[in-house]
This record gives sequence, C-alpha cells and structure tokens, in this order.
Amino acid sequence: MPFGLLQEAVGLRDWLLSEGARLPKADDLLAGLSLRLNDLDVPVDRATTAIDTLHSEYSGVGRFWTREGGSSVRLFPHGEASDKAYHESPFFTVHQTGEWLILDLAETPDDAYAVIPELKAGGYTHYIVAPLIFTNGNRNGITFATRSKEGFRDDDIAVLRFVMPTLAAVMEMRLVNKQLDTVLRIYVGDEPHRAILSGAIRRGHVQRIRSAILFADMRDYTRTTADMTPEEAVDLLNIFFDCLVPAIEREGGEVLKYLGDGLLAIFRERGDDLGGAAKGALTAAQAALEALDEANAFQRFEAPVAAGIALHHGEAAYGNVGSGARLDFTVIGRDVNLASRLAQINRRLGEPLLMSKPFVDFLWGDPEPLGEHRLDGFPEPIGVYRPARRGPEKKPASAGDGVDRVPA
Repeated sequence: MPFGLLQEAVGLRDWLLSEGARLPKADDLLAGLSLRLNDLDVPVDRATTAIDTLHSEYSGVGRFWTREGGSSVRLFPHGEASDKAYHESPFFTVHQTGEWLILDLAETPDDAYAVIPELKAGGYTHYIVAPLIFTNGNRNGITFATRSKEGFRDDDIAVLRFVMPTLAAVMEMRLVNKQLDTVLRIYVGDEPHRAILSGAIRRGHVQRIRSAILFADMRDYTRTTADMTPEEAVDLLNIFFDCLVPAIEREGGEVLKYLGDGLLAIFRERGDDLGGAAKGALTAAQAALEALDEANAFQRFEAPVAAGIALHHGEAAYGNVGSGARLDFTVIGRDVNLASRLAQINRRLGEPLLMSKPFVDFLWGDPEPLGEHRLDGFPEPIGVYRPARRGPEKKPASAGDGVDRVPA
C-alpha cells in the first residue's frame, strides 16, 4: 500500500475506534464506513453485514447499504428457512475456509450463489466477502460490491484488509453491549433492565414504589397438561402468555415474573395521575381476557383455556433480593402478597377478574361489590369487586359455595 494511502487508512481506522464506535445505530456505522472508503477512492457501491445475535425471535441481523438507497435492515428468524439460506450463501463458504472470497462477477456463474444474479442485475462487477470472527468464536461476515469497470484494485483490497480487524473489534464491542441490553430486557423486563445497567445490582438495593399490581394464572393447568409432553406444555404456555403480555405492555405495564402457569406485572404510578395505573391495569386485564376468548374461538388451544386475574393497588419494595452473586430483581411486600392471595379466590367466586377495595378506590365508574373475604395470612377481610357487567346478572357465590366470605 502506498504510504499516502496508508496514512489515510490509519485515519479510517481511528474513526472506527472513536466516532464510529459511539454511533447510535449500527446502520450508521456501515454507512459511515462505506462513505469513508469512497473518500479513499475505494469504489464501494454496496455493502452488507450478517451478524449473529441473541434474541428470542430471530437468529441474526442483516444490514444493507447502497450508494443510491442508503441503509436498511433485515431480520433472520429462527428456523430451517434461515439455516438453508445461510448454507447456500457465500458467508458459509468464507466461514468454512476462513479466507476472503473475491469474485469477478463477469466470470462467476449465476448458480454459484443465490445472490449472484441479483448482483449482476444491479450492474455490479466485483464482489468481496470477508469473514468477521469475534473473540467468542461467533462467525459473522461483511461484503462489498462495486460497479467500477476496473473492479476492486489491489490497493482497494489492501485498505479493506487493513481496516478489517479494527472493524471486527468495534462491531463486537457494539454487539456485546446491544446483546446485554436485549437479553436483560427479555428476561427481567424493560424498567428493571435499565436499573440493572445503571448500576442497581447490589443486594438489598430497593426502592419503594406505588403501583397497580396484576396477578394472572391459567385455570386447571395441572389437569390440562397431565397428558402433555413438556414441549406441548411449553407451547400451551406460550400461546397463553401471547394473549396476556401484549395487553399488559400496551398499557405501560411491566411483566416482572413468569410464575409457572401465571405472571406478575405492575403498573407504576407516574406523576400526579394517581388513577392512571389502576385504569391501565384494568384495561390490560380486560383486553387480555378478550384475547384469550378470541384464541379459544379460533381453537388455538386443544381444549378451551381460562384465566383468573387479580388486581390490587399498593406499595412494594422494588429491587434486588437473593444470596451472594445470585440475585433476583422483583417486587416484594404486603401488597404484593395480598394480590397473590386475591388471585386464589378467582376460581371459588367463579370470576375471571377480581379487584380489591384499594384498587377500585382509584377507579371511576361503579364496579360490583362481591362482599368482604378473608385472604390467607391476612387478619382483616378485604372488599372484593368485579367490573360492572351488562346483561343478565350472575349471582355471586355464597358462603355455602366454599368461599370464606364475611357478611357486609
């Protein structure tokens, strides 16, 4: 590489390690690299990356940049289709050989790789595929294509080889940060993952919050899954949670725990809108039950599935609980326990949705009282309500139905 070009390549490497590493989006990194390569007279007209990732819904991310179209993103879902496309791609070749693939497209048959006809149709003349192997062994890759009649010259390829180790390091650093953020959000929820990443990881580090608390579980789960394989039971739970979780998250709720066949969620009070959390929790609960009814109507379950949801409002300690280096980020406290006990009487009252007196105190409207009931572990009975119903009245359960009910 000529000395002058080497100096410019060092400048590009420095940009990758400084400004490029801090760009807010990976799309901007690929676009910035491509534009700066062109500033060095490396004629890049198209660049792509394929990066493995840790995500519950897709196995990898493809990013594309073209001179005329700018940046775009494609997600590769888990499954056979993505696996088949990978094994038929040039990325598979460079991962197997560990070597760069440099193709003169005029001399490359169309059936060499699925992308070749597309490249030729786009007027590209030369195509480079380089492996990007991260320190953990993950195999990724980057491609460059040009429409230049001369293709990529030796000096162009020298510049690309010079910056490639730096690019791989920067992309890995960015990916590790992104994966940490994504995985924490998937497993502990949106608000807790932000708290953890901000440094709230000391045992006993908690804060008091006031919120609406939602407990939900599937009725007759043990009986329903008695003859199922573990895989079938997992599929059942996933469909069940698909009915509940989107409704909760739409209303600003945070799912903190999956509890076997149930879940725990909270709706924080925000600002001076003291009724917003309760309203959001009730809206979410009703939407979740409607989604479950719809899933039953479309026979998404082998047999109809029902849920019981309990809503309460109160205070909880929100933070880290555990032992040694193994902690759990959750909510604990009297009001959390009360909500869980309230969920236990859904079945006995024959109601899919119950609310405590402290919860309905934050609501507008006129919910229907179901009397006062004793909850396990609580000395005083608590008023229990259901949402107001239209149409024929359903008679509330009586003491003779096995409910520990206290006369009003």
